[in-house]
Amino acid sequence: MSIPPKNYEEPSVFTPINLLREARRQKSIPEGTIPKVCILDPDGDIVQNLVATGQARLNTYWACYHTQMYNFAYREIEFGIVGNAVGASFAVLVAEEMFASGCTLLLSMTSAGQIVTKGTPPYFVLIERALRDEGTSYHYLPPAPYSVINPKLMESLKDAFEQSQPPVFRGST
Repeated sequence: MSIPPKNYEEPSVFTPINLLREARRQKSIPEGTIPKVCILDPDGDIVQNLVATGQARLNTYWACYHTQMYNFAYREIEFGIVGNAVGASFAVLVAEEMFASGCTLLLSMTSAGQIVTKGTPPYFVLIERALRDEGTSYHYLPPAPYSVINPKLMESLKDAFEQSQPPVFRGST
């Protein structure tokens, strides 16, 4: 059996709205909201720390089939965070469900090896440019060798991390 070639212009048959609706129905999850700012934590260590220290509570309105969202506050901002969304396709699905549920800004916080040292760890890298090596993101942007941060977002973050500890550097991945 041959698989027909993927047409990236066609919408997915698995829409986030439909998946969320069915998860709510099957798991008896009530309608509600999630925070406007959400974090994907593929490693799960941020979520584990927040839960272990009593800083996060389960969001009972999050309707994803395979993940749990926790809410926590930092500097009077409410965040939603989902741990262990590993793999580009799954992470994108969770991100789409977050946006369909009311998220307006999504951050992905993960660990990675380093090729070029920026200093003595610990530190963070704000990714300005990422090599595209699989097809998931081709649903959202035209084909190109790299995906780059939105210039308006980058401008709004220009001075945000000047005094940050651990430090935040800009870089590529």
